[in-house]
Amino acid sequence: MPEGAPIHVSGAGPSGLAAAIVASRAGRRVIVHERAADVGHRFHDDFQGLENWTTGGDVIDELASLGIDPAFDHTPIREAVVFDPRNHVHTYRSPRPLFYLVRRGAGGGTLDSSLKSQALTQGIEIGFGEPRRHFPEGGVVAEGPHGSDAIAVGYVFATTAADGAYAAISDRLAPKGYSYLLLIQGRGIIASCMFDHFHNESLYLERTVAFFRENVGFVMTGPQRFGGTGNFAVPNTARRGNLLFVGEAAGFQDALWGFGMRYAMVSGSLAARSLVSGRPEDYDRMWGERLGGLLRTGTVNRFIYEKLGERGYIVLARWLDRAADPRASLRWLYRPSLLTKLLYPIARRAVRSSRRETQCPLEGCDCTWCRCRHVRAQLSEAPSGGRARHQGEFVAEERSARG
Repeated sequence: MPEGAPIHVSGAGPSGLAAAIVASRAGRRVIVHERAADVGHRFHDDFQGLENWTTGGDVIDELASLGIDPAFDHTPIREAVVFDPRNHVHTYRSPRPLFYLVRRGAGGGTLDSSLKSQALTQGIEIGFGEPRRHFPEGGVVAEGPHGSDAIAVGYVFATTAADGAYAAISDRLAPKGYSYLLLIQGRGIIASCMFDHFHNESLYLERTVAFFRENVGFVMTGPQRFGGTGNFAVPNTARRGNLLFVGEAAGFQDALWGFGMRYAMVSGSLAARSLVSGRPEDYDRMWGERLGGLLRTGTVNRFIYEKLGERGYIVLARWLDRAADPRASLRWLYRPSLLTKLLYPIARRAVRSSRRETQCPLEGCDCTWCRCRHVRAQLSEAPSGGRARHQGEFVAEERSARG
């Protein structure tokens, strides 16, 4: 990437805008390409959790240290009530926030609108409705998830219920995952986050709503249905030439609970730093040092969680009961160790991931997301001396075939 050339970013989500903000603060011109008409198009002012237990420091302080102003609304959650599969209640309290609730979408105070405002204030160019599929000069790919290792379905609604954070770990409500109910300042969100049996999502959501109505008691006013997907992986590389993949585009998401916003913004900042320094080849080392251990441990945790099933959920809930500070215990749970190192090869094979790889069979591919893998067989079967077509021709054929 020539010195002084603009840095291109594909995607205006948290990872893409974090990369843009960090690169801009370093004095580089940045152009963001976004296919949607505005930020947060996948969300409806719903709450998401910004985890705060994988490091000793606070996530809000970490974001500020990266150059990202935490001006978005963020509500600290220091107490959570969890129901185990036997319907026993476990209350966890921590002197420091377990996580922060942030809102997602284009409205005022959301994470997305705050990052957008910061980017525009710094003079970053954002082309809404102007996706760019090829980056021959390199750049940051932040196009979000391209697979479904987990899905969340639920409702956002208005309510008069008292504030509270609730979760339930039961395969009857969310296979291999968890359900949750968040009530904050007259707004609520209820969802089933499942890692299996996706085709029965409506059934599990119906059970989740009935469960929390019975055990917590609340009224939903004006419920609006929402849904989303997530994917996770520990890639061998998150780089293809000068294309650097960040956030869920690289598979950077916690495999156990599905939290990904922190990983997204951290990876975006690391990609920006490597491009600004003129050394994109350093990116794999940088994300590996900061996120690699967490991602591998998350994969092992997911493997154990699925293997133990509901008996394991109960053991986990009781283990956290005995903790003086559940936040510190969760941090220990994500700590890389010799055991996780030994179990990781087994866990990686066992834990399914539908994420597409960043590698491409065509030399010199500059797709922001590889659309060329389907031509591998065609290329290998081409008669000797046949013309090797540019991957763009295959993309055009694929689009034509899809109508």
